[in-house]
Amino acid sequence: MAIYHLDASVISRSKGRSSTAASAYRAAERITDARTGEVHDYTRKHGVEHSEILAPAHAPDWARDRSALWNAVEQIERRKDAQVSREVRVALPSELTPEQNRDLVRGFVQAQFVTRGMVADIALHAPGREGDQRNHHAHILLTTREIGPEGFGAKNRDWNAKDVLLNWRSSWADHVNQTLERCHVRERVDHRTLEAQREEALARAYKAERPYKAERHGDARTHIAQMARAVELDRPPLPDVGVRGWSMMRRGIATPAA
Repeated sequence: MAIYHLDASVISRSKGRSSTAASAYRAAERITDARTGEVHDYTRKHGVEHSEILAPAHAPDWARDRSALWNAVEQIERRKDAQVSREVRVALPSELTPEQNRDLVRGFVQAQFVTRGMVADIALHAPGREGDQRNHHAHILLTTREIGPEGFGAKNRDWNAKDVLLNWRSSWADHVNQTLERCHVRERVDHRTLEAQREEALARAYKAERPYKAERHGDARTHIAQMARAVELDRPPLPDVGVRGWSMMRRGIATPAA
């Protein structure tokens, strides 16, 4: 079953984090932080199926080099509590092949982040060896400053707006569903709240019920299916447990909210 999941968080120095460490870990690479001298070596990490950097066409060549990119980010940020990067995590449909999921993430990243002026560092992760084998997911590490031909400019505060995040959520659902349809997979995902989905199911059920009650056959099956869906959706929302939590829940392990 295709599961919808997208969450976004900020990587901040105030929490002892750095973009060099985050990128090295997600891509399973070795990066030396020129600012602190720390070496982040995750070359022994397993499960990274694909990684790449997508940048605007006008970005300098070094923006496509992982070490150079994130060291440039760390160097330009002076504050001790600086927000150095943003991460978006998405669950990938297990019904798709690795190549199809790679193209899915590329299209979403290009449309929602790169066209806005961000540089995106993508890493697609396979399920853990002992976890649920459907737990495919992607990490998207994003710059918080727009990049131009000469390098980074000012931070774009508009990217922090709630409406922008909501747009990312709906766009990811659209990209997933378009890809599933194109690949002839019947499953679909929905980013909306359970309440909104339930109201839609009830409306469709009542619409199908009217001709059915008038003995015009053909809508009874739709009515029953939509009522069943409305009943299924009449429950508290699942907690925001993250991609790892989804793997545990699929195996029947109770997981508290993150």
